[in-house]
Amino acid sequence: MPEADSSAQRRPEASADVEVPPWVLPAIVLGQVLATSVWFAANAVMPELQSRWGMEGGEGLVTTAVQLGFISGTLVFALLGVADRFHPANVFLGSALAAAASNLSVAGFPGMLEAVLAARFLTGFFLAGVYPLGMKIAAGWYRGGLGRALGFLVAALVLGTAAPHLVGALGGSWDWRMVLLVSSLAATAGGLLVWRVPEGPHTARGGPVRFGGVLRAFRHPGFRAAVLGYFGHMWELYAFWAFVPVWLAAHGLPGQAVGLASFGVIAAGALGCAGGGAVAARLGSGPVALGQLSVSGLCCLASPLLFGAPAGVLVAFLLVWGVTVAGDSPQFSALNARYAPRELVGSALTLANSIGFAVTIASLSLLAAARFLLPPALLLLPLAVGPLFGLWFGRRLWLREPDRG
Repeated sequence: MPEADSSAQRRPEASADVEVPPWVLPAIVLGQVLATSVWFAANAVMPELQSRWGMEGGEGLVTTAVQLGFISGTLVFALLGVADRFHPANVFLGSALAAAASNLSVAGFPGMLEAVLAARFLTGFFLAGVYPLGMKIAAGWYRGGLGRALGFLVAALVLGTAAPHLVGALGGSWDWRMVLLVSSLAATAGGLLVWRVPEGPHTARGGPVRFGGVLRAFRHPGFRAAVLGYFGHMWELYAFWAFVPVWLAAHGLPGQAVGLASFGVIAAGALGCAGGGAVAARLGSGPVALGQLSVSGLCCLASPLLFGAPAGVLVAFLLVWGVTVAGDSPQFSALNARYAPRELVGSALTLANSIGFAVTIASLSLLAAARFLLPPALLLLPLAVGPLFGLWFGRRLWLREPDRG
């Protein structure tokens, strides 16, 4: 039985040095940032929601609901081959509009925790048609230089992730309904912006994809090494972002300083993404990804020793960690896109995202439990498992050809 429809529609082969219109990458980057603004919108209005629930806490539940929605959405999108059967910009627009509507629906029943969790789950589900599709659209335009292009794209997303910490630290007072409305309007604008980006010359359109067809990508040694390295990276990334404020607070930093330092540490990842993309143009995505993963792994192992350092030294150490913990992400994504079968790029990337975000649930849950079992100095040490795993199974990527373009 064939794994994919043999009538797959392919676009004409194009050379790696095809001229890309200068507005394409900025449009994709800005559209991605705007469309994913709904990802953390509920976190920004959490105090108001908590008061309506009559309870403290709930941040973990709301965040997990989005993550679980994203995992479910990416799995469904991958197994149905949505990213490869349909025009990617159309999928992006439809998903952005649905995510915007789901995000705004929280305003209709803020006092019902279950309803809010359901809305956040749907928001994450439809974001599965935004984040991976943006990477597919970029991959359709950039064969050479894809690592550099995705470096800028992910750098912008990292800054968006860090923004709630800055808002909280500066004590900004926002009307919670307005936050939801503005973020939903931004997602709509982002969807419309990317919708105007045509398919690139390297895009392939496939027919209906069977489960075995998507899994066929994992038979390629290059793709398998890249995706396993990516899973090791994901074990560390979101747990680090989530528990940096906890670690800083346990060190004794005051509340506002914790917020500002957390923003700086997470936002520093944008430098790793953009800078790593520039270096990848000369050295290749594989060495850059594994190099940054090595540094972040060493930071994991050194964290118990640095916990007792003066606040300035500790923050400087975390800034280095913040640069490298996120900086390898676009390079692993570029490697995944490069080594996936051309007619399955969208579905393979989407499935990799699904598994990667499932890995984040495991590491987040582990640290949530470890917080009450381990002394604060050891809290981040279990994150070292991810880089060690990724470096071992992705070691062949040291030898891959440079990502020139």
